[in-house]
Amino acid sequence: MQPLLHAAAAALGWRGIVVPDVAVLGHQVSAVVRVRADVHEWRSANGWPPQADPSWFRSWFEPAAHDRLPVSAVELVGVLVGESTADRALQSCGTLMTLAPCSVVLPAPQGKGAQSWPLIELDYYGIGVVAVDEAGAAELLVPPEDRSTEFGPSLFGRWLLEVLYDRVLKEVPAHARVTP
Repeated sequence: MQPLLHAAAAALGWRGIVVPDVAVLGHQVSAVVRVRADVHEWRSANGWPPQADPSWFRSWFEPAAHDRLPVSAVELVGVLVGESTADRALQSCGTLMTLAPCSVVLPAPQGKGAQSWPLIELDYYGIGVVAVDEAGAAELLVPPEDRSTEFGPSLFGRWLLEVLYDRVLKEVPAHARVTP
């Protein structure tokens, strides 16, 4: 699935690191992130590793801890959700689009106009659609919109950035973390 995710991210123009298989709000999704090199360097030098532990997240609700929150070292470019049909895409991306642009990755349609109505509905809600064929070629059918600004930042979204930062540091070699 990873080569398909990279093809989908490229079709969307999302430059960054693809982090596959992230559990978010009851869904398995993939995220595209960019490491903020300056922040990562500062956090490394000052003893601020990723804080992916949910108990640390809960401590944010304590006023005494608010003066000690680190700046996020990753930027969430977008969320990719793999689905088998367009009908399930709205359910899969509905809540996630509050965090970042969300696109569903679908198998390429098997005939012209076969999915036009579901695509119109997804476009209406700002959900992107990328079709990937059996050879792994990705085609952008509907560009996503960034609706996250309509909802504003959330503590959950900020904690998700820590989870993604943790995954990048554990799974991506240091030389591959820099996004051109």
